[in-house]
Amino acid sequence: MFPRISDLINYLLGTRIVIPVQSYGFMLALSFLIGACFLYLELKRKELAGEIPAQQKKVLKGAPASFIELISAAIFGFLIGWKGIGFLLEYSSFSLNPQEFILSGEGSFISGILLAAGLAYLTYIQKKKKELKPPVWEEITIHPRQLTGNIVLVAAIFGIIGSKIFDILERPDDLFRDPLGTIFSFSGLTFYGGLIIAAVAVVYYASRNRITFPQITDAVAPSLILSYAIGRIGCQLSGDGCWGVINPDPKPSWLGFLPDWVWSFQYPHNVIDEGIRIPNCTTDHCFILANPVYPTPFYETVLCLLIFIILWSIRKHLKIPGYLFSVYLILNGIERFLMEHLRINKVYSFFGIKLTQAEMIALFLILLGCSGFWFFRWMKAKKPTRKKMTPSSTAN
Repeated sequence: MFPRISDLINYLLGTRIVIPVQSYGFMLALSFLIGACFLYLELKRKELAGEIPAQQKKVLKGAPASFIELISAAIFGFLIGWKGIGFLLEYSSFSLNPQEFILSGEGSFISGILLAAGLAYLTYIQKKKKELKPPVWEEITIHPRQLTGNIVLVAAIFGIIGSKIFDILERPDDLFRDPLGTIFSFSGLTFYGGLIIAAVAVVYYASRNRITFPQITDAVAPSLILSYAIGRIGCQLSGDGCWGVINPDPKPSWLGFLPDWVWSFQYPHNVIDEGIRIPNCTTDHCFILANPVYPTPFYETVLCLLIFIILWSIRKHLKIPGYLFSVYLILNGIERFLMEHLRINKVYSFFGIKLTQAEMIALFLILLGCSGFWFFRWMKAKKPTRKKMTPSSTAN
């Protein structure tokens, strides 16, 4: 496997470079970036179609730099100087274990102080140049697509928090054994926990900016499933333990056109060091699974890409806001419920029925999606009709 993105580059190009960027983290960041691009396009389309209005907001122009602005700039500068410059000065330590370096007290404290002072002073000077006496209130237009960055940031922060909360609930023993290590570890992120908490936060943020619940859920649905598909590529590349059950059966003849690893895989050099040690291995992560397993992250990537294509294709044809999100919930729930039959997860007894945490949530999502067709139709019938905006009424 390829724990670092440089491992993949070296494998493909025959080089020997070391880039201290984890494959999973790289694909996770890429998933947010690509998801944000499609969310931007959808918010723009919905505004031009008159489905989501732009909003007018008053801002104070010409005010001097506030205490909060100066402190924020100083804190940001300190973190960049402390860790950013610190990793350049201690690159060998950082490249061996980026996660441990980031969460440790290592770094360049002096660089942090200098950059903190520099950014705070720069913020003060920039605000001083634009200062007006007295400051004036000015009305500006905020287009929905301009909120894309904030929506993605809210989803990322609360998604990680939710992922950690649900992972801890599923593995409480790890929390009691190593509280700080479990809480601050980048591993063990439960997707559905992140989805639930992030969804609540994004809906709340959108409502504060006059984007209704049905409209924002429809807008993010294609991006959500696409981001998940890309994130699963990171799981496959790194071998983070999200693989399936043992698969000792030979590859069927009808799959003969595909490489063997698509049917069963042993995840050599997996990032969690699971399995048996590889003889004569002198690099990091010298372990390989004793038995081949189903490469479920790859399967989920393929299935979720198909779901994305379906959602992106039908998004303009569903006339009731919220219906697209309902379809997403149903398809996502079906995909994950079926995939759980190939995965290794802790099983719970739920009213006598044995289910994993993901299976329970997947069934809930299917039921929620089915109920959504009734609920969103009821919301549309209850809401008074208003005249649609025309594209000419919005700024480009």
